[in-house]
Amino acid sequence: MINILTITGPIYLSIALGFAATRRGMFSKVEGQVLGRFVLNFALPAMLFNTLTQRDFSEVLNPNYLIAYGVGSIFTFAVGWGFWRVWRKKPLTESAMVAMGVSCSNSGYVGYPILLQFLGPAAGVGLALTVLVENLLTIPLALAMAESGETKHVSWQHTLRQSLMRMTKLPMMQAILAGFVFSMLGWHLPEVLSKTVNLFAASTAAIALFVNGGSLVGMRVVGLIQEVCWIAIGKLVLHPVAVGLMLLVVGPIEPSLKISAVLLAGMPMLGIYPLLAQRHGQEGFCAAALLVTTIASFFTISLILWVMGELPGWHV
Repeated sequence: MINILTITGPIYLSIALGFAATRRGMFSKVEGQVLGRFVLNFALPAMLFNTLTQRDFSEVLNPNYLIAYGVGSIFTFAVGWGFWRVWRKKPLTESAMVAMGVSCSNSGYVGYPILLQFLGPAAGVGLALTVLVENLLTIPLALAMAESGETKHVSWQHTLRQSLMRMTKLPMMQAILAGFVFSMLGWHLPEVLSKTVNLFAASTAAIALFVNGGSLVGMRVVGLIQEVCWIAIGKLVLHPVAVGLMLLVVGPIEPSLKISAVLLAGMPMLGIYPLLAQRHGQEGFCAAALLVTTIASFFTISLILWVMGELPGWHV
């Protein structure tokens, strides 16, 4: 357990530092958003490109990982949507945001730093494959369903196509595509460009965690704790279990990728969750869910690490 705390401890202490610095006024929420855009548009793309170009293409594009993570995420998405829409009789838009919350992880801002502590440089491959699933499958699907709940005259299929087009323009997605091409063709950047990319890639983990902590300032859970606990259970328990079970079905997959899939599925929901919900008037509810899930994830991620350490075939 001490070894596990040496992995999770620095991560959540960094998040706490970002929270404290923002709470005390050393950084404003707006300044944190600027740092977040730096991570999203420069540091994370650099890290993803750097990781993919340094590995053989057969290791990088792993269909078993994509199937396991994709099917596990869609299953969790469907359960979350069905529970909220069918069982609790909630509106379509709210149900879509809940489905996003239980199936879309904070892969870059929390997941990657934890994987980096546990796996080292191999962490980037799992992250890149997870980002593909999230940005081409679960996030566009959730946004399309949420939008169709408010615009009856526009089909969700049309909205889904628009969401996918927007996702392909993200620097992260472009970096992954470029990384795949370089890996497949065996290309390498000139040394001066390679060192520049490395500089940006090295800044990813610390800034991402700091920004994530700052984003939690001002969030409230008053009156919402019972509802958001359902989302936390779906995200922190159901999602990693569903992905883990799928890994047993899809066939052989190297231990570092199995660990990446389950750990990333067990992360809290993506940090921009409340911002995506703001358009639909659900930002307060989603912010409360993000706060509760992020705090609870310290314990659930530590438990996942311990369980994987006890299972045969899950050691790097």
